[in-house]
Amino acid sequence: MRNTRDDTSLKRKRAKVPEKASKRTKAESSDDHDDEQVVEDRQAEILVLEDGILKSKKNYNNITVLLELASEQKDGLEVALFATVSLCRVFLRLLASGSLSRRAGQSERETVVIQWLKGRLGDYKKLLIAALNEEASASTALTISLRLLKAETQITSDKGEAAFPKVFLKDIVGALVGKRFEDVQEEFCEKYLGEYADIRFFTFEALSDILANHHDSSIDSDLFNNVFDMLSYFDGVPTSTEDLGSLYVELPKKKSQVILSLYQQKKQCQSAWVGLLKLNPDRQQRKRLLEIMAESIAPWFIQPELLMDFLTDSYNAGGSLSLLALSGVFYLIQSRNLDYPSFYPKLYSLLDADILHSKHRSRFLRLLDTFLGSTHLPASLVASFIKRLARLCLNAPPSAIVAIIPWVYNLLKKHPMCTFLIHRVLRTPEAKATVESEGMKDPFNEEEKDPMQTHAIDSCLWEFVQLQSHYHPNVATIAKIISEQFTKQWYNMEDFLDHSYQSLVEAELSKPVKKPPAVEFMIPQRIFLPNDPASGVEDNVLVKLWQFV
Repeated sequence: MRNTRDDTSLKRKRAKVPEKASKRTKAESSDDHDDEQVVEDRQAEILVLEDGILKSKKNYNNITVLLELASEQKDGLEVALFATVSLCRVFLRLLASGSLSRRAGQSERETVVIQWLKGRLGDYKKLLIAALNEEASASTALTISLRLLKAETQITSDKGEAAFPKVFLKDIVGALVGKRFEDVQEEFCEKYLGEYADIRFFTFEALSDILANHHDSSIDSDLFNNVFDMLSYFDGVPTSTEDLGSLYVELPKKKSQVILSLYQQKKQCQSAWVGLLKLNPDRQQRKRLLEIMAESIAPWFIQPELLMDFLTDSYNAGGSLSLLALSGVFYLIQSRNLDYPSFYPKLYSLLDADILHSKHRSRFLRLLDTFLGSTHLPASLVASFIKRLARLCLNAPPSAIVAIIPWVYNLLKKHPMCTFLIHRVLRTPEAKATVESEGMKDPFNEEEKDPMQTHAIDSCLWEFVQLQSHYHPNVATIAKIISEQFTKQWYNMEDFLDHSYQSLVEAELSKPVKKPPAVEFMIPQRIFLPNDPASGVEDNVLVKLWQFV
């Protein structure tokens, strides 16, 4: 009986828990309802204050009250944003009605009121910039700021002409690049920077000023990433005035002509990029810049020679920086006749043991195909590159070899004078006798740094013959194309460049098995079997040396 009572009392205790939870839920629901009521009351008060401002100048002091509600956030973010939006409507109405513009014949009292309103407008702008620095309010603040910027052109200058509010836009851009809010920055780029020529023009100008006033020895990572993303947002460089887009604000014809000038747009963008390059970017930041140099940065420059120091320093740095700087340096050589006499020796020096293991291997081979594509290059120079790559293939991964051999095939088709490398016949009996008795020394000097002095043109591609016995069947098969007739016009390199260990293994595994492979009947458990004294076999020293711990 005692057990029954204990069970009953336990059940009763459990039954009370939902009741307490229910009371707590009701209390929380009541608190939420009270909070919602407070928000609704505050919003109603804000609407009353707004209505009073718009009805009579006597209620202009309500602007100060709304500014306090928007900035202090005593009643939460929702109320503060509501007050911010309300102030936007107020100032848009005041700007549209000309209440902030001076006119001839105004009294001193009216002038004082206008000055006071301009001061409150300045306070409101500061509030919006502060909101842009908070992730929760940044998107709303951006939309309001750009609407206010458009309306602010209603304030005419002393000459009676509308002026673009450059200072306000600079503050907006400064807030956007100061914090890493990717969604907000993307919104600005999509809705404004990419659509309107004047926003783009003055944004470039603002970025130039911001970077010029950055006095630290190294650039902050967030600032670099934000400025980089903003400048590199565009898919391509505009080639005509029609590509620049429309104007966001109405400006006098003389000013709009400057903004809609393709030359002036490029000049402003060039200034912004130069400002970013001057801030001593670190190695990773340099890589990001170099990756888009030829496609997205250099075409904006009306003076590409300004990139010369940055590109040559990166090209001379060695390693992956040199690889990434290749396209930019070559762009300057082609477009601006950059005098870089050691370009090909430096390019040749990049062909080391690491290049075929690099993640930039495909990019490098594409560029190398461009650099060596000219039929005016000396055959000895081209032969050095072919021979150097052939030598590197002896220790390269299979994914690299299957790309290099078709690449060499195409290069030999472009430069027929290098086909002597395929098979060099010994023409005299004396030479044949020397080779048979002493062997042959390859005349190629792989230690020579000057590709014109390697004597590669006197050698042959025996490395590819060795690769015909490679353990990987794909490599062995493709290596045979060098020993066969060159009947194929060329190989499409895109079919070979992006191979990896994974893609090669997957290709092998996906092949249908026509014949079951031969396997060991008894699977050994160890590499070397231990000595069995009863067998009478002598002890194996090699087994003793291979005792794995």
